[in-house]
Amino acid sequence: MTPVIESDAHKSLREAVSTFAANHPRTLGTDTTHLWQAAAKLGYIGVNLPEAYGGGGAGITELSLVLEEMGAAGNPLLMMIVSPAICGTVIARFGTDEQKREWLPPLADGSRLMAFGITEPDAGSNSHRITTTARRDAATGDWVLTGRKVFVSGVDIADATLIVGRTEDARTGKLKPCLFIVPRDAPGFERRPIDMELSAAEKQFELTLDDVRLPADALVGDEDAGLLQLFAGLNPERIMTAAFGIGMGRYALSRALEYARERTVWKTPIGAHQAIAHPLAQAHIDLELARLMMQKAAHLYDAGDDTGAGEAANMAKYAAGEACVRAVDQAVHTLGGNGLTREFGLAQLITASRVARIAPVSREMILNYVSHQTLGLPKSY
Repeated sequence: MTPVIESDAHKSLREAVSTFAANHPRTLGTDTTHLWQAAAKLGYIGVNLPEAYGGGGAGITELSLVLEEMGAAGNPLLMMIVSPAICGTVIARFGTDEQKREWLPPLADGSRLMAFGITEPDAGSNSHRITTTARRDAATGDWVLTGRKVFVSGVDIADATLIVGRTEDARTGKLKPCLFIVPRDAPGFERRPIDMELSAAEKQFELTLDDVRLPADALVGDEDAGLLQLFAGLNPERIMTAAFGIGMGRYALSRALEYARERTVWKTPIGAHQAIAHPLAQAHIDLELARLMMQKAAHLYDAGDDTGAGEAANMAKYAAGEACVRAVDQAVHTLGGNGLTREFGLAQLITASRVARIAPVSREMILNYVSHQTLGLPKSY
């Protein structure tokens, strides 16, 4: 594979987004509507979506760069992982012409958002146990969805949710995954906020679909290509989660470095002591290595190599999650007691950094993937 080296255009985009994000107040735990709209106006939110529908015509490489720099400035936008990366990508690749015309322009300009619902209470990381089902009404041709979803971000601010359900294969009788666009106000589509200790503007919800009736054109793509379409969204999700973690880790590290250069207890700033300097250097190295894997994954995805991107995206997400947690923990320890104060704003990252390690797939399941798919080891389940 050709080494991934940032082009001049990428460097310019990174610099522009960094300057933009740094000129806005920190948004972690606060309403991000204004920041989202401002970023969309500059073309950052829809940079990966097709130009024909108002997007930037670029790819996940550019979108992940935007999210990383937003996070590095203390302004991560969690819904970038969901709305343009997962939902926008799936609709752009597999949606009907009408779905593209209806959804891609407003997703690109930030005027509409879309959430994504896959996780279920009893399925967890096992997508084969998804019980949300979709059946055809023979009389009307409508789809009727029934089931539950949990840990769905931003449903209250999204205009619709892309729901992963399962339909019955007429030939085999087995259930196969399919994707449906469910409007926020659809009858029978109920949401309940989950009480989280996570400080984030985007809330988490449990969803109930009680015979939610949808028109035939709510189905995204081909009914028989569910897995292909599903992973077309899940690979960008992992890449963007990596960008989210790397950005957060860089932000925490920058605060720690600023403190370590100035804080003086004895004769020199504490950053001169190797007990402080070396762990911060290690955190920087870990973040840089994670970024390289993220760039590789994004490059493979944008090149159309879904198989190669799947492996790299999982590795990137794993590396970034671990690097983020270590960087945040080390930043807090560098500041000592000050690391737990509101003034410095690092303590809330202790919880937030775990998102990059836990979601959308746990580190253990990624290790399972690599051991089975990459190393060829047998499964225990």
